[in-house]
Amino acid sequence: MPSRPMLPNGISVLERGWLSSNSILMVGRDSAALIDSGYGLHADQTLLLIQSTLQGRPLDVLLNTHLHSDHCGGNAALQNAFPKLLTHIPPGLSLHVQDWDPHALTYSPTGQSCPRFGFDAVLRPGTEIQLGDRLWQIHAAPGHDTHSVILFEPESRVLVSADALWERGFGVVFPELEGDDAFAAVSDTLDLIESLRPAIVIPGHGSAFTCVDQSLAFARQRLSGFVANPIKHLTYGAKVLLKFKLLEAQSIALTDFMAWTAATPYLPMIHASHFSAIEFAPWIEQLIQDLVRSGAASRQGADLRNA
Repeated sequence: MPSRPMLPNGISVLERGWLSSNSILMVGRDSAALIDSGYGLHADQTLLLIQSTLQGRPLDVLLNTHLHSDHCGGNAALQNAFPKLLTHIPPGLSLHVQDWDPHALTYSPTGQSCPRFGFDAVLRPGTEIQLGDRLWQIHAAPGHDTHSVILFEPESRVLVSADALWERGFGVVFPELEGDDAFAAVSDTLDLIESLRPAIVIPGHGSAFTCVDQSLAFARQRLSGFVANPIKHLTYGAKVLLKFKLLEAQSIALTDFMAWTAATPYLPMIHASHFSAIEFAPWIEQLIQDLVRSGAASRQGADLRNA
């Protein structure tokens, strides 16, 4: 196991399983801020963790790097618990948050849930924001999500990379699932991260790490494989959606799971665009078999279980 970096004073990472993103808590002399709030299913846990860490202090600021359900599903619970909380989101989908459009926000198309929340301000790339006692740069980071941002603190050289860079890879490139060209944006974001020369990266999932050059090299290799074979990425994206549902349900009757796949717009969309030579149900069955073979799922009687 690689050693994990010591984070600067006042920064702590609430790291959980893959259903919820990391939540990064930044506590300063005068205020406390949280980056990303996890999935709605874990909202009570998120609140308890934050209250335990803050020891009676209020949470003053909440930021979302992007608006996927696993990063902002706890927003509503935190806003209810801390009435003076100021919430900042990336600008790209702010009108859809204001009007609350679950389809445009991708919650309905992915078959995921996110309790409705509001916001007070937007995170403008090219500007800075005070979090705890440090001033953080806001950078646009399209690719995984068109509207995502990352945050960089130049003195400590800590980067909050969200799903733009993990220790081993990056998040599904969701615009590609919708038929948009976004692999070049992933490459540009990796170049941006390299140019910042971070010493420590806090990813959206997984532990903080310092092996930035190796992680960038791995991410670029993975991206090259997807560029050379886009079907590989589409298949990967579809399996991630299935796995996310299993993480949420833990155990589900296979008949109910198949009904969920048919009713989740992203999956029929992916199937129709590139896999229509095979019927939808057998295609889903192939993906399930892949998850079982890889150890990510198991079958027990008529049920499909997370593994």
